[in-house]
Parts: sequence; structure tokens; C-alpha cells
Amino acid sequence: MSLISAKDVTVCYDAAPVLSHVNFSIESGEIVTIVGPNGSGKSTLLRTLLGVLTPSKGTVTPKPGLSVGYVPQRLSVDTSMPITVSRFLSLPHRKFVADQSHALERVGVQGLETRQMVDLSGGQFQRVLLARALLAKPDILILDEPTQGLDQPGVAAFYRLIEDVRNETGCAVLLVSHDLHVVMSASDRVICLNGHICCEGAPTVVSETPEYRALFGLGTQGALALYQHAHDHVHDGDCDHHDHAHAHEDHANA
Repeated sequence: MSLISAKDVTVCYDAAPVLSHVNFSIESGEIVTIVGPNGSGKSTLLRTLLGVLTPSKGTVTPKPGLSVGYVPQRLSVDTSMPITVSRFLSLPHRKFVADQSHALERVGVQGLETRQMVDLSGGQFQRVLLARALLAKPDILILDEPTQGLDQPGVAAFYRLIEDVRNETGCAVLLVSHDLHVVMSASDRVICLNGHICCEGAPTVVSETPEYRALFGLGTQGALALYQHAHDHVHDGDCDHHDHAHAHEDHANA
């Protein structure tokens, strides 16, 4: 049984479709990366798979007893409320000090337990978030653009860490990323999303498809290709009422 599967999922905001007829599944040990332009529904898909959003149509089915570790796109810490790394790792449930230390060591930031979260660098902060996710002993790690704000060496190091974690624990990894060049070397499967699944498969295969190249302006048509691709389909009856072309125009220009 797949860890998570989605069947014919449509998600609407204010009666306009953000995702249309998405079919998706992820198996144990896979690294699957979702790519797409701004406004393409990537974070919406993650939130739907996590059960935070309810599909307008279709179903999402997690494996019974599934343990999920989640690393958000961004997390704001109130500078007026001191909180140490150790205390953060114990939210919402207290964790043993030994387990905290092991998780921090695993992600390469050992010894930070007494540091204030607001004093961490961007790279340290993201690794602490990952350590917290690993404390759940997840069957699947779900990461929403986890390298935002990191420099290029930090991005490469973070993805190497993710791959090492997968290899050591056997957990699946589902992530959203804009780091296309890194994604191509780190993923087993890439899903190209723009309101619907445009293409998917092994990185070397997806990177050569016309749909992928159009979405990211890699063909001779550049931005025009993105605009055209966003309008080359219509899904009738997805939501109670919508102007699908208008919705996609907004997404393409976001």
C-alpha cells in the first residue's frame, strides 16, 4: 500500500480551481519532488496530502498509522518570547534530552540545545526544523521549500543531508522546491505541477519534456510558453462556479 495516495483531487478557493484532477501516490523510500511556477498549487497539494485542506472533489488516503515529519516553508519565531532549541524540539510533546541530542547531531548542528531559536542562522534554523521532524520517526518527510533563504552551498548541503537521511532510515521524502538543478540530482521522481500534473517521471526524462521546459522558460518561447501552457486545458465542473482561464492567468503571472 502507498504511504499516501490522492485520487482525482480537485481543490478550489472561492469557487476557482487551484488543483484539478490530481492523481498522486508515494511509496516507501522514494524521494519525490514537486516543481512548478509560483501559484501553481504546490503548497496547496502538500496541505491537502497532510489533511489540512479538504478536497472539493476526490480523495486522499494515508496508510493507516502513517507517521509524518513536516518541515514548513517558513516559520516565524516571536523575538519577544525566548525559546531555546531544546524547548522548541519538545513542542508539542516533551522529548528526551538524549533523543534531542541525537537528532541535532544527525542533522549536523549538535550542541545547539541551549541556544535561542532567534539567534540561529538560516541554515541552522532549517536543520533544527528537520531535527524536530525526525524526532517523529517518520515514515515520510514532507518539506515545503525547505531551503528558502539559504545560499547555494547551504542548499546543496541540505539536499545531501535529506538524501542521507532517506538512505539511513528508509523514509520517503516529498518536497516542494525551486532549486531545479539540485532537484534533478537528488530526486527519484519529479512531478511538474501547474494546477494539474503536467508531467512526471525520472528527472532525466521530465527535464526534456516540452511541458517542463515550457513551464520554466527553457524553450525558445520563454515566458510566452508558460502563458500558453497555463491555458491549454479546461476542466468543466470542477467547482461550483469558476472562470478557469482567468484563474490560471493569475497564477501564471504571480
